[in-house]
Amino acid sequence: MLEISGLTWAVTIGLIVVLLAVDLVIAAVRPHRVGFKEAAAWSIFYVLVAIAFGLWFMSAYGGSFGAEYFAGYIVEKSLSVDNLFVFVIIMTTFAVPEEHQHKVLTFGIVLALVMRAIFIALGATLLSLFSFMFLLFGLLLLYTAVQLFRHRNEDPDVEDNVIVKTARRVLPVSDDYVGGKLLARIDGRSVVTPLFVVLVAIGGVDLLFALDSIPAVFGVTEEAFIVFAANAFALLGLRALFFLVKGLLDRLVYLSAGLAVILAFIGVKLILHWAHVDIDDRIPEVPTSLSLTVIITILAVVVIASLLKTRKDPTAKAHAGSLHPHHPAHEPDNTPN
Repeated sequence: MLEISGLTWAVTIGLIVVLLAVDLVIAAVRPHRVGFKEAAAWSIFYVLVAIAFGLWFMSAYGGSFGAEYFAGYIVEKSLSVDNLFVFVIIMTTFAVPEEHQHKVLTFGIVLALVMRAIFIALGATLLSLFSFMFLLFGLLLLYTAVQLFRHRNEDPDVEDNVIVKTARRVLPVSDDYVGGKLLARIDGRSVVTPLFVVLVAIGGVDLLFALDSIPAVFGVTEEAFIVFAANAFALLGLRALFFLVKGLLDRLVYLSAGLAVILAFIGVKLILHWAHVDIDDRIPEVPTSLSLTVIITILAVVVIASLLKTRKDPTAKAHAGSLHPHHPAHEPDNTPN
């Protein structure tokens, strides 16, 4: 059992808040188009911060907990890339000007951290009280994996999202972004700008990803502190990563399939852990070292296979994947009964 002092919690949260504050200040004070060099520098910085934290954590609490942190970080980082796909779709759907994309991404990261902190607290409490939650989390991940694999060649329909549709229906929305404001007065009438609707869409996406990513990382470690730190450091680099790789995302044609396999693997790991605890302790568990090896191997295969595929077929395009089929209004639904 990992014992984390209040001071360690406070310092970790303080570090994350400071890094988030820097992002917020940059987005608010100097809206601008983020270039490749700037995005690369920030991405390297955030990865180095995450690695430095992991090395300190490993030296302070032991190699086993350190391995759990790095495994959790890699899982969350890989899932966050799929999150980026959806962010790109949202930005494109709503034609967000480049100078405002920084602000939208920073808001999305802050909201994602808040939501995941809530889910982490709930998940840790439920797992400590009811061991069968490992079974439920495992089944949830298996269901998600199957759906993601089935619809790996689709993209989520942002405009059809119930939260976005409700916002458009009940709120007056302006035609343009009005200098990046959320609220504005036009012809004497108070309206929300499309940027407000974009933030609503980002919030809905964050909620869905939190529902999937928290059970996934709990499959790597049961320690709430490790779950929180892995999520936080993976999300902190998301803004810079967006600007760094958004031109390359289309080439990761097998990413959704790879993530489906990773989620399925972690789902099985959770179910085996439940069976080991509640049914028979002779049932084997999957060690963290094996989890780390499997996850890294799958990601490496996905990246290499994707690049080879797009090199041979330049028309191949990646998709974010969806948890339910998308049937456009102008096309008939041919799903068999």
